[in-house]
Amino acid sequence: MGGAGHSATMPDWTFMEWLEALSYFATIVGIPIAILVFAFEQRRDRMNDEEELYQRLSDEYAEFLKLVLDNADLQMLRRGQAAREFTEEEQERRLVLFELLVSLFERAYILVYENPMPRQQARLWQSWEDYMREWCRRADFRSQLEHLLEGEDPDFAAHIRAIARQEVGR
Repeated sequence: MGGAGHSATMPDWTFMEWLEALSYFATIVGIPIAILVFAFEQRRDRMNDEEELYQRLSDEYAEFLKLVLDNADLQMLRRGQAAREFTEEEQERRLVLFELLVSLFERAYILVYENPMPRQQARLWQSWEDYMREWCRRADFRSQLEHLLEGEDPDFAAHIRAIARQEVGR
């Protein structure tokens, strides 16, 4: 009966042995949990940053549309052919607005577009693709596009040119 004095459920460990066992347990369980929590937080922060970026770009597009509205005499919201010929000053103002628009599209392309894109980012990008298609359907915008793309990012320029070619017939 040599083992009758020992408990079958609790080992006779010293305080230091218990601390060592707990430290092993914390290492085995705690580090993977900490990594998962860190990865989750990083992903959430990245998604928040993407949403914030998208919101800022959307706000800039809204500001652009306000400029277009403030210059309603330039008929830039008209989908078809302009109802009249524009003066030299009006043509210049239209060109400046188109330059602002292309600059905004380029910024959106550089900051948002990737190939391939994660699903959420693709969803955000689709709005910009739709805006580009809408403007590229306009003959007046397309007629200025080569001039507007001078000095712009080559990948962006190729992308919007492809959109313009697709939208010619629409």
